This record gives sequence, C-alpha cells and structure tokens, in this order.
Amino acid sequence: MTRPAVLVTGGATRIGAEMVRQFAAAGWHVVIHYRASGSDAEALSETLPSAETIAFDLCDDDAASAAIIALSSRLADFRCLVNSASVFDYDGAAQLDPATNRHAMQVNALAPARLAQIFIAQAKSLAMRCVIHVTDMKIENTNPDFFSYTMSKHALASTIGMLAKSTQQAGVRVYGLAPGAVLASHDQAEDETEISHRLNLLQRKTSAGEIAEAAVFLASGAMASGQTLFVDSGQHLLDQPRDVIWLARGEGQRQEIEA
Repeated sequence: MTRPAVLVTGGATRIGAEMVRQFAAAGWHVVIHYRASGSDAEALSETLPSAETIAFDLCDDDAASAAIIALSSRLADFRCLVNSASVFDYDGAAQLDPATNRHAMQVNALAPARLAQIFIAQAKSLAMRCVIHVTDMKIENTNPDFFSYTMSKHALASTIGMLAKSTQQAGVRVYGLAPGAVLASHDQAEDETEISHRLNLLQRKTSAGEIAEAAVFLASGAMASGQTLFVDSGQHLLDQPRDVIWLARGEGQRQEIEA
C-alpha cells in the first residue's frame, strides 16, 4: 500500500459517499464505513482505484473501537479519519424526546469523539495525521428544530479544540467541517430544496462536492489545528428562527399567493 489511507464513517451514501469519491480522486486509499448500507458501500468501492469497506455500528462502542484498532494495525499510512456519519431525527426545543436525544448523542457525539481518540493513539503515518469532525452550521445559527441533533453537534464541536490542544506535539491536527443545507433531508421533497438551500447570504445551493473538496483540503493540513471550516454559502452568519425546511415552505406559500 503506497497510498495514504482515510476512513470515512457513513461513507456509503450522501455526503459521505461524495467525500469518498473526492479522496479517491486525490490518490487516497479509502475505507468506506457503513452500518446498513452494505450494497451501496460495495458498489461504490468497485468504482474506485483503491478502496475497501468496513461495517460496524456506532452504537456498539466495543465494535467501533476494535475496528479503528484493527485498521491502525494494518494500514501503514492511516493518515485521516473523517467522522461524517450521523443521525438526523426530529424533536423540538419545547419537548426533547429522550430516546431521540440518547441516540443522537451516541452516534453524533460520543462515538466520533472516541474514534478520534483511538485514531490519535493508534494510527501510524510518517506524515501528519488528521481528524475531521463533520458538524453543522447549526452550531452558529441555531433554531428550535432538531433539538437533540443540534445539541449533539454542539457537543461534537466542543471536542475539536480540546483534542487539538491535547495533540499539539503529536503530529496530529483536528478540524471541524460545518456544512449548511446540502441535500434533501427529513421529510423534504427534492424540489423543496430549490428554495430551502438558497436561504443563505449568497442565495445559492452549496453542493455535496464542495463539502467533499473541503474535507480533502483539510486533510492536507493547511490550516492550524482546532479550526472549523464552514461550507454553507454564509448560512451560519444568519439568525434563522426555524430550520430551512419550514422556512422554505413558508416562502413557497408566499410565492403561490403572490402568483
């Protein structure tokens, strides 16, 4: 193996899959993590010059930890971990759902933090190693929707600076990557994204490819450890009262009335 290796959690579908493609195009060996999307992961890996798949459940702490340890012992240049996998289930600020909260905190915050710690301790590379936590522009532009999801992303974001300061002398950099609205989500129809994804300062849709390009850029180590890169066309600079799913539906109704 002469290529640097990267593990992308949730790499079989959506933004994770686009990151996998971008890393592969940049010459990396890509490890595609999945939980239930095995067929998608295998199909994706077959299109790439150097890739493999790995299955584990982020709710199973022991299995997830063992997977990172095994990869670290086998990959001579295990250079990057991208914590992209997450759950996005609805509850609101008026009534947190305990089960939704526990699941979000486990998958979106606890698991990636532990994977990062094990990667930092175990992975080997002669080059700089890098952890990228995929957070969300909601860490700056909060609203009452998806309360537990947003809470978990804030928790994950809080680990970036702590991990960065703990690894200053270890040849490791820790980054955050915060996307805005990129793909249709929750109960959203694809055509609704034409409105919702333009509710940002630039009034443009941010593509999954832009998020993936940013991940590859961060893996180059060009930024100081501990920083978060927002790729959201300025959405995090706004103060939106609700998630764009509902803001877009209100805007669409207004346009219909005016028409």
